Amino acid sequence: MVTEKPSGLAARAAALELLTAALSGRNGLESALARPANTVLEPRDRGFARALALATLRRLGQIDRTLDARLSRPPPDAVRNILRLGAVQALVLQTAPHAAVAASVDLAASRGDTRAFKGLVNAVLRTLLREPPDLSDPEALAPPWLFARWRAAYGEAEARAIAAVIADEPAADLNLRDSAETAELGEALEAEILPGGGLRTRRRGDIATWPAFETGRWWVQDAAAAIPARLLATQPGETVLDLCAAPGGKTMQLAATGATVTALDRSAGRLKRVIENLARTGLSAEIITADAAAWGDPRTFDAVLLDAPCSATGTFRRHPDVLWAAKPGDIASLAAVQTRLLDAAATRTRPGGRLVYCVCSLEPEEGEAQVAAFLARRPAFAISPITAGEGGAPVPSLRPDGSLRILPHHMTGGLDGFFVARFRRVD
Repeated sequence: MVTEKPSGLAARAAALELLTAALSGRNGLESALARPANTVLEPRDRGFARALALATLRRLGQIDRTLDARLSRPPPDAVRNILRLGAVQALVLQTAPHAAVAASVDLAASRGDTRAFKGLVNAVLRTLLREPPDLSDPEALAPPWLFARWRAAYGEAEARAIAAVIADEPAADLNLRDSAETAELGEALEAEILPGGGLRTRRRGDIATWPAFETGRWWVQDAAAAIPARLLATQPGETVLDLCAAPGGKTMQLAATGATVTALDRSAGRLKRVIENLARTGLSAEIITADAAAWGDPRTFDAVLLDAPCSATGTFRRHPDVLWAAKPGDIASLAAVQTRLLDAAATRTRPGGRLVYCVCSLEPEEGEAQVAAFLARRPAFAISPITAGEGGAPVPSLRPDGSLRILPHHMTGGLDGFFVARFRRVD
């Protein structure tokens, strides 16, 4: 849990802008983090604004249920967002009650579009403090349509366990350039060693100041996101294609094995991050900007990794905005993209080679259904079963067919939700 330190009006105004942007559509929060209202703040206030916005997004479902019970009619969006921020400060971030109310009223008073509602902000928040709501129901943390999908796919108990993770602030997971340094870096970073060899630390602050960052001995990568590349089991000298490679965590994993790596992504802007990350870590890969399905190069590879574009509903621990930006129609349209990319990946896999397909989604249409359809139309491929615990995968995530359905509660402290399947080309 984030404990608030006193911050001024500018920090709360920045938090309001971040929250508004996050609820406006996919990637809104990321864009808002680069805007002047956020970047001009002192690092301490900038960190508070981000933490407040993220905490509000994690508790958004519960807070909205609480506010709706105390509002006779829906207020303007800006007023609702001020109420959301104030409620989270008072009920979740351990802000002194009078400070949470006063700061929210001041924020409302500072804006022309909300000034007339400062009395409402004061009254609603004071009512919340007199009659604190019960925030213990995990179902309320998720958008109702998503929770209904998880219940249908995994059952009531699993759906509630998934939703319960939404409220938790995650630790930082790190992957290492050289596994021989695990113990040394674990001590330096005050981290625990995770299954598979990654590290998990509760350190806070600018990661660029952490030990061994500048020398490129590690990079930030969720524990679940690190599993697919490990499952390729690449060897020195093998040729590997990383499709949809940006921002490069998996590319670096593959390059660190000594394989000859080609990293492809359709976004030149996102590939800049791959290039920067490779430079910092001293690793190398061939970088290609292209649409994977239209790439004209005739090469095939010993191993292919496809981390396909998806709804990203499994990434809500670090990106709680994805839950509120996602729409039911997104899943079908993204599944069509995944089908096209899987076929492209198949044509790049040499006979006898391996193909790993993964998505950071909790939705079966993007995982289990993709595998069934792929095997039906591509008889040259067969599932290469993943074994229990292989690559650091949580044992409960192993499915009967040898694929992985990683759920966010499958590891103590949480991890991203992922689906992973490994294939071998048998012709």
